[in-house]
Formats: sequence, C-alpha cells, structure tokens
Amino acid sequence: MLLENIRLALTALKANRLRTFLTMLGIIIGLASMVMIMSIGNAMNNYVNNQMGSLGANNMYLYVYIRDVDLDGNEINYETARGLKESDYFSKEIMEDISQKYTDKIEGISLSVNIGNAKIQKGKEYANIAISGMNPQAIKSTNLKMIAGNKIATADYSRGSKVCLVSDRYVNAIFGGDANKALGETVEANISNKYYTYTIVGVYQYEETTNDKLAKSPKDITTTCYIPIKAAVMQNPSLANYIQEITLVGREGIDPTQTAAEIAKYVNERYYKTNDTYRVEYTSMKQQAESLQQILGAVKMAFMAVGAISLLVGGIGVMNIMIVSIVERTREIGTRKALGATNGYIRLQFITESMVVCLLGGAIGIVLGILLGQIASTLVGASGMPTVSGILGCLLFSMGFGVFFGYYPANRAAKLNPIDALRYE
Repeated sequence: MLLENIRLALTALKANRLRTFLTMLGIIIGLASMVMIMSIGNAMNNYVNNQMGSLGANNMYLYVYIRDVDLDGNEINYETARGLKESDYFSKEIMEDISQKYTDKIEGISLSVNIGNAKIQKGKEYANIAISGMNPQAIKSTNLKMIAGNKIATADYSRGSKVCLVSDRYVNAIFGGDANKALGETVEANISNKYYTYTIVGVYQYEETTNDKLAKSPKDITTTCYIPIKAAVMQNPSLANYIQEITLVGREGIDPTQTAAEIAKYVNERYYKTNDTYRVEYTSMKQQAESLQQILGAVKMAFMAVGAISLLVGGIGVMNIMIVSIVERTREIGTRKALGATNGYIRLQFITESMVVCLLGGAIGIVLGILLGQIASTLVGASGMPTVSGILGCLLFSMGFGVFFGYYPANRAAKLNPIDALRYE
C-alpha cells in the first residue's frame, strides 16, 4: 500500500511540476540554510582547534591581577587601586620554584618580552617588525617553520648573543625575497631613540592572520623579529623585573585547566598571601578554546533558529498547496471512496504526498546546503562538513514536517462525503 501511495504521489506531483517546485522551495531554502550553518559551524570549530593547537593545546597562563577584596575583606575599586610595584611581578625565584616543584606536569616556562616596534628602511624599501625576546621554550611553542638558516642556538640563549630570526615577509621587502642573502646580514632598529643591532641567523615562514587582510600592502604587515630573551634583558635590565604574565607548557596527558588552578593556588599561598592588592589568576588554552566554542555554538544555534523559521514558512506553504490540491481533486476523492477506499486510506494517500514533497525538497536542500557550506568554509579558511547524524536529523525533520503539515489537509480529504464529492464541480 505504501509503495502504491508513493507512486500516486509522484504521479500527482508530476502533473503540476511548477507548483510542486514552488511548494518545495521553502523546504529547500530552510534545510539548505540549516545544513550550511552546520557546515560553517563545524568549520569554525575546526579552525579554532587548529589555531589553539598551533599555539599549544596544553599551554597554561598565570598572570598578576587585582584582587576582588583586600586582606581585610574590603572590596577593591579597580579604578582607584594602586599600580603594580616591582614586588608584585613574577620574580626569578617564583619561576624557578614553579619549574622545580611541578617538573612532572610542565615541560618548562615560556618567557617573552617585547622591546618594541620598528620600521626598517633600506633605500626605498621598508618593513615593519616587532622585536621580541624569547627563551627556548617560548620559541619552541611558536612552531616556526624555518625556510633558511637555523633556529637560535642554545649557546646563543645562554650568552645573550645579538642574533635574530626574521620572517620571509621581511626578506621579501628588504632582500628581494632571497632568504640566503639575508643570512649574516644585520637588522638595525631605532626604538625610542635607542639603537638595536642583531645578526640574522634564520628566516621563518610567516603565517598570515585575519587582520593582515586589512593592511594596505604586504609591507605594512608587522612581523616578529625573535631574539634571545637574555639579549633583550642585557640591553634593557628593567625588563627582567616586570614580568606580569608567564606561560607554562604542560606535559602530555595532564588537564591544563586543573593543573593551572593548582599552580596558581600554590603561588598565591606562598608568595602573594600578604599582598594587599594583587594575586595570581590563571587560564589555559583549553579553557579559552572551550569558551570560544560555546560562543560559536550559541551563534550557530541562533542562525539555525532563523533557518528553522524559513522551514516553518515552507511547511505552511506545503499545507496550503495540499488544501488547494484536495479542492481540485474532490471528485477523484469521491470516486475513490465510492469504490471502497476507506477514510484511513485517503488520509494516508495525502499524508504520503505531503511527505514526498518535503523529502524531495529536503534532499535538494541538503545537497545545496553542503555545496554552499563548502564554499563558505573555504572562505573561512577551514574545512567543515555537517555530521551524518545532522544530515539524517534534517531528513527526519523534513519527513516529520510532511506528516505534521499534511495531516490537516489529509484528514479534511478523508472526511469528505462521497456523494457531495462526486457532485462537486
């Protein structure tokens, strides 16, 4: 009986192809929107995971921040709180203590200091750089891809040698793209009327960011010039005394958020217990990724709700056209009932027809949504596909729409009086 009803439904739909297509259009648009949103949402999640992974999935961050209340329990006003003193920052003693106590949970402490930004000029050519002093752990966490020369040697870190790594963007601007020519050359920067000179020992591949697309030209993009942190501190001794944030590189298998909370508690109890204004707070890359994914999930659900409204409008269109179809086929219904068709058979026939319309529209919408989602995901810069369960869910949702919006017209057709139906003109 079901196959016979499907055959009758397809025959009826073929007889009014344009009307059938226009009826399906609302379903197509609604489901295409939902599938495309699922694709984009998954692409964004993949993008976030990739970015967080490249920055260090097990990274943890400790930073000095204003207390909520002082030692007497009084609420601290953020606007009137005293500024940071040298004793409030992370000291060498604190960092060495963390490294020794938690050696089973962290690989090391990633340290970096920023000297400043500079514009390097060579004739008419120029490049913008930000000079950053880093320790070996910090350089390792950046996952630099070297295209010429070598990374900074261990001996250079310990001696504080004036060597540096520059980007291929810098080489393109200053050396015409010849990375080997850049090796051994110097970077001379003037920052706040103080001159810094470093010898280039390696060239790394620069990874473009979203903000870089706003730059007028590639030369206007600021890339990092990496130097040993000891070299930076030797030239600016005060930098060693003003470290407000440190990055801990966690070992495999730990829970970064839980470990960061444990270390922050230890540091607060031992070193900041008597500090009247500041304490150590924490976060982790995992925590940041989860927060960002929650936001993306909320945005995704909001857009899917808009797609669901389009689908609802399409469903109402299906119900409307089914009512019109029943009015046009009143005599046919009367004939079927006169020949012995039961109310249940008539009801099932038109519900099946409504489901076929919704399923065909749903199938077209899903295919269209996947294609549009792939295009949008490419623009985002990450791959994303709707899950199999999501696609099946959309199909079942579409079929449910067919039953829901087809029931009223089908029930109306089933209740027609066969004598009145046969007399209908």
